[in-house]
Amino acid sequence: MHTNTHILVFIISLFLAFNSFHAESSDTKPLILSCGSKDGGTDGDGRKWESDSKYLPSSDKSVSARAQSQDPSLPSETPYMTARIFTSETSYQFPVNSSSRYWLRLHFYPSAYSNFNVSNSYFSVVAGGITLLNNFSASITAEALTQAYTVREFSLADLKSDSLTITFKPSDKFSGAFAFVNGIEVIPMPDLFDSATMVGFSDQSTDIKAANFQTMYRLNVGGKYIPPTNDSSGLTRSWYDDSPYLSGAQFGVTSEAPSNVTIKYNDVPESIAPLDVYRTSRSMGPNPNITMNYNLTWIFHVDANFTYIVRMHFCEYQLHKENQRVFDIYINNNTAMPSADVIAWAQGSESVPVYKDYSIYVNDQPGDEELWVALHPSVSAKPEYYDAILNGLEVFKVSDANSNLAGPNPTVSDLKKKQLDEGDKSFAPKKSYVSAIIGGAAGGAAAFGLAAAVCIVLHKRKRKLPNGSESRTSSWLPIYGNSHTSASKSTISGASHCSAAISSDAASNCRYFSLAEIRHATKNFDESNVIGVGGFGKVYKGVVDGDVKVAIKRSNPSSEQGVNEFQTEIEMLSKLRHRHLVSLIGFCEENSEMILVYDYMGHGTLREHLYKGNKITLSWKQRLEICIGAARGLHYLHTGAKYTIIHRDVKTTNILLDEKWVAKVSDFGLSKTGPNMNQGHVSTVVKGSFGYLDPEYFRRQQLTEKSDVYSFGVVLFEVLCARPALNPSLPKEQVSLADWALNCQRRGALEDNIDPQLKGKINSECLKKFSETAEKCLADHGVDRPSMGDVLWNLEFALQMQENPDGSTKPTNSGSSIEYEHFEEMDHNSFLAMHRNTLSLGSDNDTTEKSDDNTADIFSQIVNQKGR
Repeated sequence: MHTNTHILVFIISLFLAFNSFHAESSDTKPLILSCGSKDGGTDGDGRKWESDSKYLPSSDKSVSARAQSQDPSLPSETPYMTARIFTSETSYQFPVNSSSRYWLRLHFYPSAYSNFNVSNSYFSVVAGGITLLNNFSASITAEALTQAYTVREFSLADLKSDSLTITFKPSDKFSGAFAFVNGIEVIPMPDLFDSATMVGFSDQSTDIKAANFQTMYRLNVGGKYIPPTNDSSGLTRSWYDDSPYLSGAQFGVTSEAPSNVTIKYNDVPESIAPLDVYRTSRSMGPNPNITMNYNLTWIFHVDANFTYIVRMHFCEYQLHKENQRVFDIYINNNTAMPSADVIAWAQGSESVPVYKDYSIYVNDQPGDEELWVALHPSVSAKPEYYDAILNGLEVFKVSDANSNLAGPNPTVSDLKKKQLDEGDKSFAPKKSYVSAIIGGAAGGAAAFGLAAAVCIVLHKRKRKLPNGSESRTSSWLPIYGNSHTSASKSTISGASHCSAAISSDAASNCRYFSLAEIRHATKNFDESNVIGVGGFGKVYKGVVDGDVKVAIKRSNPSSEQGVNEFQTEIEMLSKLRHRHLVSLIGFCEENSEMILVYDYMGHGTLREHLYKGNKITLSWKQRLEICIGAARGLHYLHTGAKYTIIHRDVKTTNILLDEKWVAKVSDFGLSKTGPNMNQGHVSTVVKGSFGYLDPEYFRRQQLTEKSDVYSFGVVLFEVLCARPALNPSLPKEQVSLADWALNCQRRGALEDNIDPQLKGKINSECLKKFSETAEKCLADHGVDRPSMGDVLWNLEFALQMQENPDGSTKPTNSGSSIEYEHFEEMDHNSFLAMHRNTLSLGSDNDTTEKSDDNTADIFSQIVNQKGR
């Protein structure tokens, strides 16, 4: 009897435990709430949303409201057409499992609601003691980013409570402020986080198991958009296309695992990422001559003063052995992982997913609002293939020491406000943001993805109407962006991407072209008019105003990677006028297009006239004159403009030649103003092109005008030797032109390695002066390098030596604005003073000759080495 009693008690205990577990499990069911809706509804993915009313306090004084208009870009009426509006601090109470982690998603549609002006809505949101949003304005966000709605996604750690409190509080800094929300999702999630390797400290890690996050980006690298309904483990995450964030001319190659390949989750839970993430990838390509010359790079905009977790997903389904594909991983120019080998990580198995977490802190310094992720083949490992691969990428912002995740609202510039107020037809019409691209999933201050929008846009662009215009219907999937990273919906006419960031002075100093004018100039972007392709996009030859030939650079419509360059180019070139700087005529920003219009440069780039296969062989005198012209342009940037301007991407593809062979420096997309003369440098993320990059700038991340001098030194040796800055096909000691040329110069063997077409045609004293100048430019330390003015003086001297070896006669003008006698007797200061007329805006040298060459060579923007 006693034994039976124990058995009975045991059975009852099991029953109670089961019921308790069942009850606890029922509390962890997903909560998907349509706020302000009486009965809920079903969204476009077939998910059912319930009313939020039962989770509010009985004393609730909130208001249910319905949007007065439905933007066509909304994916469905539920949950966006109804809103819960709070005029005072109000809290939701949700039942949760005290030991579980949760996704929290907040949906906002800043439309017009009866009796409420959504532009007055400023509020904070606190969940479980974590500040998610502070002084948040969905209206400003939509206006600045040209979006219709936004979704913010957060991951909340174990709450240690069976109730989650989410508080909406109108700001006390604005009269009549209120809070609102259209949809709330509380989704239980498995434990997906443990620790992350600290970038720069490979032997240390960050414990992130108990951290709170905001999802900034979630990308299916090399693959298509994955909707919430196709996510693994019912987590309803959205995975977006990565192509909008790729930087540089090289996008790598994408691939998909064959249907007969089975992806095997071994030690990685399926909840980490869906199968479709691991079945697609982006790699650098099979040609080592290409892959060794660039980094496969993604750039993201983020909030400063936060730690970020970068999660990288890998699955090697193409190769089978260790050391076949080994690569280095860089985050913000720091080595996160040297010699990464996916097969080795998967313990020698193929088609096995693995993921790696890295943590990095982003400081609040100029230029630090970006997060760079880059891959490059690991040379030291000597792999079978010089390649790299990535399948998925996620970026999470970690709450700070004050339990804060809130970032600032995007800013709307005065120019943008003026455009919206005046409804300028040249730009986006007033309130056009309501018709804009859908606002983003889980953004902080950064773009969260262009999703299938890229695919849809490309598909739409193929469906041309008979008159050459595009279909006016489109369905966009969410993104969330900073002021640089939004895109306008195809139904909008006018500027949207970054006119907000272009100053009114810049806009007024150059011409705004309508898209119709650009289409007419290029015969509707006829492929026969393509004269070059670069990282920004294709370059077309065009004709405007009847007979004016121009070069029209059009951004890649499937990529946002050139937005920063677009803005910087307009800001810089609109204020600069010089004979040796390429002239920006105007720009166009309409229907998601970013287009720059320049003077047409009939003879293309310097580079294409140096290497094997070039159409025209440049004489030594021509090469000297071109170098002198480029040096004048750079000298003007460094000393003649209102502020010191550092080009940051000097190379032979950025020195263009007009129909009279006048050199002009181009491509100011990476340029920086500064430095403050008291400081002497600009602290900035390293950008530039491999082979030309200043090693001191790379080491110290401190940019000075001497960084341009170093790059120009590489250009000088490139002109002399007629070979690329980097050539991996050569022996190791010759791969880098800078290293090899310096070695030859110091051994006295440089003359034996110059361009064969120049041998015997260069005066020995001229060659000595030229090579010594180039050598000084490549000094390891910037302080030891000459100024660009010194370089210019020496090149002019070298030209005088070439033309007048005995120094007794007056040299020809050689395209210079200066005439002089006995150049060798002229002191340096007098020489620079004679160049003063080239250092001011509006000088006689500012005029650009109109091209009349109907057989001009191409204006090439093809870049083989790209460091962006």
